[in-house]
Amino acid sequence: MPPKSKAAAAAAAEPVSVEDLFSALHRHIEAGQFPQAVKVADQVLAVAPGDEDAVRCKVVAHIKSEKADKALAAIRAAERLPIDLSYYKAYCYYRQNQLQEALEILNGQEETAAVLQLESQIYCRLARMTDCLNSYEKLQKFKIDSMDLKVNTIAALVAAGRASEVQAAMKAQKVDLTTRSLRDARSFELAYNSACTLIENKKYSEAKEQLDLAKRIGKEQLMVEDYAEDEIEYELAPVSAQLAYVQQLQGQPQEAMETYVNMINKKSGDPSSLAVATTNLISLKGTKDAADSLRKLDRLVEKSTATNQLQLTESLEFKLPPRKKEALYSARVLLLLHANKIDQAHELVSGLLGMFQDSIFPVLLQAAVHVREKQVQKAEEVLSRYAEKHPDKSKEVLLALAQIAANANHFQIAADSLSKISDIQHMPATVATLVALKERLSDSNGAASVLDSAIEWWKNAMTEDNKLDVFMREAASFKLNHGRDEEACQLYEELVKSYGSTEALAGLVATSARTDLEKAELYEKKLKPLPGLKGINVESLEKASGARHADQAVKVDVPEEVKKQKAKKRKRKPKYPKNFDPANPGPPPDPERWLPKRERSSYRPKRNKRGTQVRGAQGSVSKHDAAATNAGGASSKASQSTTSAKAPEPTKGSNKSRNKKSRR
Repeated sequence: MPPKSKAAAAAAAEPVSVEDLFSALHRHIEAGQFPQAVKVADQVLAVAPGDEDAVRCKVVAHIKSEKADKALAAIRAAERLPIDLSYYKAYCYYRQNQLQEALEILNGQEETAAVLQLESQIYCRLARMTDCLNSYEKLQKFKIDSMDLKVNTIAALVAAGRASEVQAAMKAQKVDLTTRSLRDARSFELAYNSACTLIENKKYSEAKEQLDLAKRIGKEQLMVEDYAEDEIEYELAPVSAQLAYVQQLQGQPQEAMETYVNMINKKSGDPSSLAVATTNLISLKGTKDAADSLRKLDRLVEKSTATNQLQLTESLEFKLPPRKKEALYSARVLLLLHANKIDQAHELVSGLLGMFQDSIFPVLLQAAVHVREKQVQKAEEVLSRYAEKHPDKSKEVLLALAQIAANANHFQIAADSLSKISDIQHMPATVATLVALKERLSDSNGAASVLDSAIEWWKNAMTEDNKLDVFMREAASFKLNHGRDEEACQLYEELVKSYGSTEALAGLVATSARTDLEKAELYEKKLKPLPGLKGINVESLEKASGARHADQAVKVDVPEEVKKQKAKKRKRKPKYPKNFDPANPGPPPDPERWLPKRERSSYRPKRNKRGTQVRGAQGSVSKHDAAATNAGGASSKASQSTTSAKAPEPTKGSNKSRNKKSRR
C-alpha cells in the first residue's frame, strides 16, 4: 500500500467544522437515516460539548429509531446541562408503558400543544377517558386543523361511552360524518372511527356501510403505495375484525366466525386485531370445545415473574387498552371454569384483583369461581362487601348478587339486593322479580308496596313509552288474588276512567260485585252485549238445577254470519292405517290386545317337561351314567358279539315327541 501524501494526511488531520457536521446531521434526519444522525451528533458533541441542538437531535434520533432506552440514557447524560428535556423523557416513559412516571413529569410542564397531545394519549392508555377529553378540549384553543386530532377525539368519545356526543363535537369542528361526505373526504381513519360511533349507537347497517367505505379507501391508498395483497390485508385487519363484529351483532354468526378463523389461521393482522378476533371467536363458540379455545388464548398470555400474575405477550401488553385486556382475561377465566380447572381459575382471578383494582370484573369473576366451587355463601359475602365499599359502582355487583342468591333460594338476600338499585326500581322486569321474591317469602304486603311505588313513579314520569296502564292492571290483578278487593276496585276504576279499557271494565264489574253491588250494576250497563246471547232467558237458567238434556236446552238465536261460518267448516277425512281398506275392514281387532298375555282369557300356561332335567355343560355325563359305563367295561367285548346278532331296536323318540303323543 503506497504511503499517504502529505496533503492527504493534512486533510485527514484537519478538523471538520461544526457547520459541516450540522449540515450532514440535517441531511441524515431529512433522509430518515437516524442511526447515522446519532453518530454525527456524537461528532458534534465531541467538537462542541454540551451543544443543545446536538443533544436534542441525538435524543430525537434515538426515539425515531425505536430505542427509547438509549434516548433515556442520553437524557440522563445531559442532566447537568441547562437543557430542559422533560418532554422527551416523558415521551420515552410513555413508549416504555411507564405511564404514571410520564404523567408525573408532564404535570409540571407548561400546557403547550405537544404536551397536551402527549397527555391525552397517556390518559387514553390509562382508560381515563374524561381526563383525555379534557386535554382535547384544551387543544381547541390552539386551533390545530389536524385530521388526526379529530379522529382521536372521536375515538376518545366512543371509549368514554359518549358516542351520542360525537355528531355534535364534529359539527362544532365543521366535520360531516355522513357516508357521502366521508367518501369525498377520503379519510380512512375518520370513516373507521365514525363507524365505531355508529356501532356504539346500535346503528349496525350504517356502521357496516361506513366500514366497507373505510376498507375501500384504505385499499386504494395502499395500492397506490405499491403494497402487496397480503400486506394490504394485514394493514386493514382492524376493519375486517370490526366488520365481523357487526355481522355477529346482526345475527350472522357463521359469516363472522369464518372471518375470525381466517384471520387467526393466516395471522393476517397486527397482534391487537388478532387478539380481538380470538376473543370474539371464543365468545361465539361459547362452551363448545373449551380446550381449543384455551389453546388459542395461551398464545396471547404468558406467565409473569410475579406470583399469581399473568401478562400478555410483549406485542399486546403495550397496545391493548385496559378494556380489551379485561375482556381477554375474563374469557380465559370462564373457559377455565368450563374446563373444570378451578385451581387455575382461582390463581388467575387472584392476579386480576391486583391488576384491575378499579374494575368490577375481577370481583364478579371471583364470585363465579366460588359459585362453581358450590361455596355460594362466600360468593355472596364477596359481592356484598364490594357493594358496601363502592356504592357508586355497585349496580352490576348487586344484580349478580341477586341472581346468585335467588338461584340458591336465598330470596331475602336477592330481594334486598334488587331493592338497593334505585334507578331500575320502576322497570317491569325488576318489579316482576321483586314481587315474585316477596311472594316466595309470603310477604304480600311487601309485594303490594313494590307495585304501589312503581305506579307512583310512572304517574310522575314524563316519557313517551309510559307503562302506567300495565302496572295498574297487574297491581289490580295481584290485589284481587290476595283479598284486597277495595284497592283492586280503585285501580280498575282509574283504568276505566283514564284509558277506557274493556278488560279493566270487566275487572271492575267483577271486583265491585264483591264490595259494592250498586257500582257493579252501574258499570255493568257500560259493557257491550255479546253477539248471540240476546235470546237467552236468564231466569230459566237460574231456576235450572243442573245441566239439561240436549232436547230441553234453551234455543239461542244464532246470527246468520255465525251460521255461515259454521257451514263453511269442512269435515276432515279420518286417517286409516297403511294398506287398510275401509270397505273391507276384515275381522274386528282383539279387544284384549292391550293386555299382557298372562291376563288374557285365551292364555294357557306351559306344562313342565317330563323326565329328569340334565344340568351341567353341553355334553356332560351324569354320575349314574358314569357308574353304569364303568361297570360294563369288563364285558364290553362279550356283549359286542351278542349285540351284533340281535335285531336292531327302534330308536326312542325325544322328549318333545313323547310330550306331543301324550297330549294326543
